[in-house]
Amino acid sequence: MFIKQYWAIENCQSYEAEHIQRIVPSGLTELTFYLEGLPHSLDAQKNISSNSVISGHLKKYYDISVRGSLSMFSVSFMPFGVRMFLNIPADELYDLNVPFRYLVSDIADRLEDALYETPSFTEKVQVTEKFLKLLLQTNRGSYELERICNSYNLIKKSMGAIPIDSLSGAACLSRKQFERVFSAYVGTSPKQFLKTVRFQGSLHLKHVNPSMPLTELAYHSGYYDQAHMINDYKLLSGKTPGEYFRECEPFSDFFDA
Repeated sequence: MFIKQYWAIENCQSYEAEHIQRIVPSGLTELTFYLEGLPHSLDAQKNISSNSVISGHLKKYYDISVRGSLSMFSVSFMPFGVRMFLNIPADELYDLNVPFRYLVSDIADRLEDALYETPSFTEKVQVTEKFLKLLLQTNRGSYELERICNSYNLIKKSMGAIPIDSLSGAACLSRKQFERVFSAYVGTSPKQFLKTVRFQGSLHLKHVNPSMPLTELAYHSGYYDQAHMINDYKLLSGKTPGEYFRECEPFSDFFDA
């Protein structure tokens, strides 16, 4: 319920060869373990300085540089999931890469050591779940969780094309109360999250309908018009939709993974 997926990358290249990877907002919070090699963020504010990092919801894109070998194992939480494992409001992670040990030092060190000694992906998942359950047992959440889960379902069903007032009404909260609770559980404001989900929804639609024209894509993705979609794409990916689809695979971590 709180974890969407696990994934891993094993990459080996010469140190002279550099790969630049663009990271775009996905609507998910990630816990990533770097078991061999650390990528270098080209944005100083997104510096990756630890072998285990919690990455909160992103405001915009950034690039990382990879040289040499890279071995990583990652946990993708549901948008509201990470709050159930940590004793802090999720919005304290917003737009940051935070060393995991800063939040749970003992468990972070033990889990890192266990992952280094675990050879297969399946075993890594089992080991990680064992440690995460220790955190979940002491952080059971509250009655607000059901409201946020319902809001998440409404947002996903509408692909981000739902007014915030409709979400707050469905949650039986004033708009101000809803925004406060939503940010604490999800880790970003409703407005920013809806923007990310619309972007991810458009990637999903383009993935399943590669020939869909941009004007039609904007309409079905909940944008006011094509100019609205272009502005959001530039902010979240650094590219126009046309540039993005020429250079990148239109795959949504939020909807397709």
